[in-house]
Amino acid sequence: MTETTMTPADFYTEGVDLVDTKAPDVEISKMWETRKFQARLVNPANRRKLSVIIVGTGLAGGAAAATLGEAGYNVLNFCYQDSPRRAHSIAAQGGINAAKNYRNDGDSTYRLFYDTVKGGDYRARETNVYRLAEVSANIIDQCVAQGVPFAREYGGLLDTRSFGGVQVQRTFYARGQTGQQLLIGVYQQLERQVAAGTVKMHTRHEMVELIVVDGRARGIVTRNMVNGKVEAWTADAVVLATGGYGNVFFLSTNAMGCNVTATWRAHRKGAHFANPCYTQIHPTCIPVHGETQSKLTLMSESLRNDGRIWVPKRAEDCAKDPREIPEEDRDYYLERIYPSFGNLVPRDIASRQAKNMCDEGRGVGPAVRELDPDGNEKLVRRGVYLDFADAIERLGQSAVAGKYGNLFDMYQQITGENPYEVPMRIYPAVHYTMGGLWVDYDLQSSITGMYVCGEANFSDHGANRLGASALMQGLADGYFVLPNTINDYLADAPFEKLADDHPDVVEAVTSAKARIDKLLSIQGTRSVDSFHKELGHIMWEYCGMERTEAGLIKAIGLIRELKEEYWSNVRVTGVNEDFNQALERAGRVADFFELGELMCIDALHRRESCGGHFRAESQTQDGEALRHDDEFLYVGAWEWGGEGSKPILHREPLNYKAIELKQRSYK
Repeated sequence: MTETTMTPADFYTEGVDLVDTKAPDVEISKMWETRKFQARLVNPANRRKLSVIIVGTGLAGGAAAATLGEAGYNVLNFCYQDSPRRAHSIAAQGGINAAKNYRNDGDSTYRLFYDTVKGGDYRARETNVYRLAEVSANIIDQCVAQGVPFAREYGGLLDTRSFGGVQVQRTFYARGQTGQQLLIGVYQQLERQVAAGTVKMHTRHEMVELIVVDGRARGIVTRNMVNGKVEAWTADAVVLATGGYGNVFFLSTNAMGCNVTATWRAHRKGAHFANPCYTQIHPTCIPVHGETQSKLTLMSESLRNDGRIWVPKRAEDCAKDPREIPEEDRDYYLERIYPSFGNLVPRDIASRQAKNMCDEGRGVGPAVRELDPDGNEKLVRRGVYLDFADAIERLGQSAVAGKYGNLFDMYQQITGENPYEVPMRIYPAVHYTMGGLWVDYDLQSSITGMYVCGEANFSDHGANRLGASALMQGLADGYFVLPNTINDYLADAPFEKLADDHPDVVEAVTSAKARIDKLLSIQGTRSVDSFHKELGHIMWEYCGMERTEAGLIKAIGLIRELKEEYWSNVRVTGVNEDFNQALERAGRVADFFELGELMCIDALHRRESCGGHFRAESQTQDGEALRHDDEFLYVGAWEWGGEGSKPILHREPLNYKAIELKQRSYK
């Protein structure tokens, strides 16, 4: 069977439907309180006998470890960084959402819930989203009590600002350093429990395998990244809080170390992977500047509060100094197309329109060479302007610097251009991943005893995440949700202690070591990064901002060919028994190949446009995303089918009872 004759159904097999049985059958506003009461408790004396492994030390993992440690459980906390403070949560800039209604502008728990479901293009599970909105206010109180230095207004109240996809100001912030300040708050609580002895921290340890015994998650296998030692760790439950998988695209706003290995190893052991094709393209990123670039830099969405986005009306003006282009020759296209929301439309819409402007030939910045779908080379300018001239005139430069100064400094250091004098140039880039491991209302995966928090799960954002909601979900899961649900599972513990020679423990360790040995033994001619870069190009070209059936089928074939070459021609230098970053990357890229193929299969089977998933075959007359609720109103949860076998698609129907299902409009 050739690529031209294959259909989407040829790439997967059908499984049974999924149902989330943990959400109580009550009114949505009473659901979380009901579930907390129904969940069994573990008395304090018994908690001291139980152990929990938590992988990840960002906002979700660090908060969960600190909270469970405070509750009296024995926590083993792992991260691959040299300190919990280097978790990627630190990179978040703009803010954190909460339904406090400090501005008295009509905000409420229900409005935050509604905005989040709508922003996700009605592809999120509404029960989880309502809970997220409900606990959001508690997060702010918790962080203030920890001393997080949120911005304050003149009267002393916490200040807020707007973010995309909403018409209220509910985003709390600490200049452009919100993630860093929140992570420091988490880190303080985490270190308190380390000092108390309830949390044992293991830095520079990367999870490379999951241990499953009799259908239960009972531990992990790690590789010590300093000396190469591979060892098993066991506990009564396992929590993954390992972030997203945006680096499958090679170029993204993620830290270079961000990867999918922990969740992918769990997927291969039975954890369903939900909606993998749902990736977020962030509209305000510094454009790619060269072939040797290995990372992209995000400019916070908060800049869209006061910055105006535009391109020249005429293509012949695109090479001009923007200060020489008069007002009447500028197209403030978001304000023109979406007058109700303007520059604060959701990220997926802002990103797609930026691409449209550049595809029309009205992009700005240096011209770069690209190949069109027919393989012909063309010159395209990939950038639009984010202009603060009006804000500086209205507020004064010092006021703008007070809000965004560190972001302006960062932009100038990277580009050599002064954004107080010349508009910033921005272009969309891969940022967040809405897909992740499937979890139920309790955050438990399809593997009993394994829980998943934060960006590593799929549950709260649908097909597009609203800005400032990532920090909200991470802290909600870690501080308030997981500690109130995992106890229901741990009420049946302690489970049988596992010896090092238990067959399932031995199998996991042996499998991890064999994989490492295989990667080191190939000794081919190509570097790991060269494979990763080629994979990223395939993913961006065919499974990025715009996707087609023919393109996705082609991408699957290209990924399979590249993966086959990888396992026969990659060259991993060095040895295992040492600090070896080439080996670290090799294992991660191997998992990215398998994930990338599944992402393309997921995108191929979902023949609709929704949120950040834009199928060219499914759009309205004016180019907006067109959903097909009669066919695709479900979560696509994929089961590992086995080596060389097709993945298995399980559908979890989405039932909207509290919100009316309708096509999105931000006009």
